[in-house]
Amino acid sequence: MALVYVEVDGSELSDVSLEALTVGRGLDGPLEAVVVGSVPDAGVAQLREFGVATVRVAQAAFLDRYAAAGYAAAVVSALSSSGATVLVGPGSPRSTEVLAHVAARLDTAMAANVVEVQPVGVGSPVTVVRQVMGGSVRETMRVDGPVAVLVVAGHAVEAVPAASAGAGDVVTFAPEVSAADLRATMTRVQAAEGADTSRLAKARVVVGAGRGAGSPDGFGPCIELAGLLGGVLGVSRAVTAAGWRPHHEQVGQTGTKISPELYVPCGISGAIQHWAGCSSAQTILAVNTDDEAPMVTRARYAVIGDMHEVVPAVIEALRARS
Repeated sequence: MALVYVEVDGSELSDVSLEALTVGRGLDGPLEAVVVGSVPDAGVAQLREFGVATVRVAQAAFLDRYAAAGYAAAVVSALSSSGATVLVGPGSPRSTEVLAHVAARLDTAMAANVVEVQPVGVGSPVTVVRQVMGGSVRETMRVDGPVAVLVVAGHAVEAVPAASAGAGDVVTFAPEVSAADLRATMTRVQAAEGADTSRLAKARVVVGAGRGAGSPDGFGPCIELAGLLGGVLGVSRAVTAAGWRPHHEQVGQTGTKISPELYVPCGISGAIQHWAGCSSAQTILAVNTDDEAPMVTRARYAVIGDMHEVVPAVIEALRARS
């Protein structure tokens, strides 16, 4: 059976947690979930919707603030109680850190960037497919050990509710956490002024702009096009490295991973680091002067031309239609 570590985002579960639940549900046996801290009623309803039979909630005053080792101790306790042989976590930075601690404590194998898990019988190794080399290659690997620890690649799996709801019985427990587990604890969170990475991560449409913008003043048309399409602007690493746009707009391996219905990268060559952040887009329409650019060859559609000519023309056409 599988135990899924889930994270709460406001009043509901995070999107990547729903993706992890979808993967966990594909394994043999009943599905259980573990939450560190409180889980709102809406979150419990989502867990039931995704087929969870038992929700294990670790509650303790010393876990009110994030501590990776402390959270890991709580997850290990939930694992022991559940008897699960597979632990699945969402593809977020914190989840990856917590599950890495769990794997170290259990001296077991961990696979990250998982996109598929093959159902297994009791006592059999887990076989997974995962993204490597920035998502440009997929490899199949076997994860041996008493417990297989898996981190699902963010936005690479569609979150799908279960055919029938789970019982979602909530079991609260107080984990044993040592003082050493709390030596590194989050003390404060401060968002950068004007930064809202959630808009980029959750956008249905993203218009990208790369070095082809030419200067800090070259992004106006792409911003306008994003607005007309009901989307947001995303940029490449080269743009943020040059100081032309803020880092929270960066798409890529070291930026935000996106999975929009439509991605329109303009003047972006498509280096592997950028592709790692946008490969989950449903449809990609690239605008580039180079017909052999990696982004163009990977896109479903492409317009070969200068973004400074193509984007204004598209804007004009959209305005005419509206």
